[in-house]
Amino acid sequence: MKFRPVKTDNNPLKVASSPFTHNQKSTSQIMFWVVLAAIPGIAVQTYFFGYGTLFQILLAIMTALLAESAAVALKKQLILPYLKDNSALVTGLLLGISLPPLAPWWLIVLGTFFAIIIAKHLYGGLGQNPFNPAMVGYVVLLISFPIQMTSWMPPESLQAFTLTPWDSLTVIFTGHTPDGSTLLQLKQGIDGLSQATPLDSFKTGRLTHNIDEVLQQPILQGVLAGIGWQWVNVAYLVGGLIMLNRKIIHWQIPTAFILSLGICALMSWLLEPTRYSPPLLQLFSGATMLGAFFIATDPVSASTTPKGRLIYGAIIGGLIWVIRVYGGYPDAVAFAVLLANICVPLIDHYSQPRAYGHK
Repeated sequence: MKFRPVKTDNNPLKVASSPFTHNQKSTSQIMFWVVLAAIPGIAVQTYFFGYGTLFQILLAIMTALLAESAAVALKKQLILPYLKDNSALVTGLLLGISLPPLAPWWLIVLGTFFAIIIAKHLYGGLGQNPFNPAMVGYVVLLISFPIQMTSWMPPESLQAFTLTPWDSLTVIFTGHTPDGSTLLQLKQGIDGLSQATPLDSFKTGRLTHNIDEVLQQPILQGVLAGIGWQWVNVAYLVGGLIMLNRKIIHWQIPTAFILSLGICALMSWLLEPTRYSPPLLQLFSGATMLGAFFIATDPVSASTTPKGRLIYGAIIGGLIWVIRVYGGYPDAVAFAVLLANICVPLIDHYSQPRAYGHK
């Protein structure tokens, strides 16, 4: 927190006595900057995966604001101040980004309502929730509706067709395009792409093919990692650096997150390159950078001490690698964040800075 002395008269050297004013950002300002920083990632994600991304985000945000209003009204409190803090907006934004662009409309509505009503307001509202609401909503959907939640289409550059905005909107709300093609038929019509994400493709391909054959799949032929996903991650990395520059988030969590995941991926790949994926694939695929800068840094559910943030970020990065390699889900950011949320009280308790004068 930075303090600014109050100037008196016209003499810039003459200051008043305490108390001083401060320029700490409000919750509304912090959340607003999170939204702004996410714009590069959203733009790139829309470019590679179609307009469905924007429709999911808009639907999630509208649902989040409606759910927030309903929860506040039930508590007989003023609605507008709660909406103005922009926390519901960010929850909807993150959940909308995380879902497949062509997932059915009821999926995002259900997940967002659960995130706001159960994961946030059931615990008392903003500042009281021990778990990241967006990730709670995501995990509930992933466990309950695994088929719909894994219905990612490949990047449009690998598709034999391009969906118009109307096509995407129709699939989301009716389950098929205007010409009658369902999402399953659209996916089956893409030759040689049974899995739509790089992490999916690598994990599934290793079951029946050697490492060289797996890495020759079209979706894995990117500069850094998988086609499309690598640039989505770079864009969210840029957004994260913007937030760091504006002091919206602390550096410890994303740094420890990325280092932990990167070190685990690098060591395993060096020890057994015929079994494990290259480190860059782990770092620039899936929701890695989104998780490091936008999800794990949630100021309510994350650790609050400097040392604790390093531990917290490292735990998330390590858990992501373990779940991706040995678990049943190719991407693991949501599970890793929620498991780390459980550890936060213990982390904060043992990482509190020692009070001055105490041994």
